[in-house]
Amino acid sequence: MARITEELIQFIHQYQFEELPSTVVHEARRSLMNYFSVCIASYQDPTIVKAYQILSQFSGKAQASVIGFKDKLDIMQASALNAMAANVFDFDDTHIPTIIHPTAPVAAPLLALAQQNKTTGKEFLLSLILGMEMECRIGNAISPFHYNKGWHITSTCGVFGAAIGSAKLLRLNQQQILWALGNAATQACGLVENLGTMSKSLSVGNAAKNGLLSALCAAENFDGPQDPLEGARGFLTVFGDQVHLSCLNDQLGTLWEVSNNTYKPFPCGVVLNPVIEACLEIYEQEIGNPDFLSSIQAIRINGNPLLKQRTDRPLIENGRQSQVSGQHAVSVALHFGQAGLREFSDATVKNEKIQAFYSKVSFHDDSTIPVDGVKIQLICKDRIIDKHIEHAKGSVTRPLSDADLENKLKKQIGQQQLHIDAEKLISLTWSIDQMKDVGALLNVLQFNQS
Repeated sequence: MARITEELIQFIHQYQFEELPSTVVHEARRSLMNYFSVCIASYQDPTIVKAYQILSQFSGKAQASVIGFKDKLDIMQASALNAMAANVFDFDDTHIPTIIHPTAPVAAPLLALAQQNKTTGKEFLLSLILGMEMECRIGNAISPFHYNKGWHITSTCGVFGAAIGSAKLLRLNQQQILWALGNAATQACGLVENLGTMSKSLSVGNAAKNGLLSALCAAENFDGPQDPLEGARGFLTVFGDQVHLSCLNDQLGTLWEVSNNTYKPFPCGVVLNPVIEACLEIYEQEIGNPDFLSSIQAIRINGNPLLKQRTDRPLIENGRQSQVSGQHAVSVALHFGQAGLREFSDATVKNEKIQAFYSKVSFHDDSTIPVDGVKIQLICKDRIIDKHIEHAKGSVTRPLSDADLENKLKKQIGQQQLHIDAEKLISLTWSIDQMKDVGALLNVLQFNQS
């Protein structure tokens, strides 16, 4: 076994909840609060409904809850669906700088396992934090090449997070944890080309399901390679370019990647957050000007190269695609003064006034601008309007507050008109480390009575 991989495995196996800094524990609670919020937002979404109809046909025992559905499925299918639900709207959390959405692939299988075996809140949080830590450290080691090449990093690295989190909760020994990593490495897949389609969610679901499978197989001594990460044909070598091995173990147990987790105020690709914020500020400035929209001749977006690479999409046909379209985000923000689920829907995409603005938007790369920043210039008939967002709300620099996350959850419950006790769910989430049985959390989320 390679030295760094051995160090990681020893750390995972030996680390205990009592060693975790309180700030890290709280950030994990925040991640879970956001996870529940975005799962609720996906209620009755066509992608999740279709996936449920398909996967339920192949489910075994009724073992675990699927958020938003009455009937339980086996832990594999439930894990996949609960991860897909959290990611389908691009409303989930984002690790900076990798752009991994870390909670969905890890929380989903852990919640499924918690319904099988009585799991305390401390056991759950420790497994969640270690799973997220490893998927993000692995992501750091192959960034930025991996994502820029076209791999969907949430899926390719999320499978490791799911495997490690599940292995910790299952109390696997060091040899079995290594095998879980090997089993995960051979199932890592997901393509950026799939963004804006249903199949994007499929790979996120597979990350959760396959990571769980990796740990369950390892628990039965289903072996794997000795060097699944660092080997000559291991994951890092095959999926990376200039691999930064030090990212795997540098200040392990001292610096925590969950501290670099962020939460979105808008249901779209994270690089669009500063764009929307800038446009909303302009909207507020011009709200009393009836000629404002008609006076706009061109809209110039100067941003990090990742912004153009991922969101320069003027030719979109549905709400799913609009979540990764900068042209659409600019248009809805300037027209409606808001950018919620309704603004990224099929119906809004078909709005001719919204579509007419797409051609006005152009993207220009500026590598000096961070991913969470943007400079926008509106060229109007009579003037030029400039707006600079140095760091967007929801970024590491300007994080959403605990109250913001609570309100995000309440808003999704209200918009979906669901009979969920929001205050109870919020209270349980903030105090999850005191729970004796985490499986009870899912009972609060059984809101589909059909």
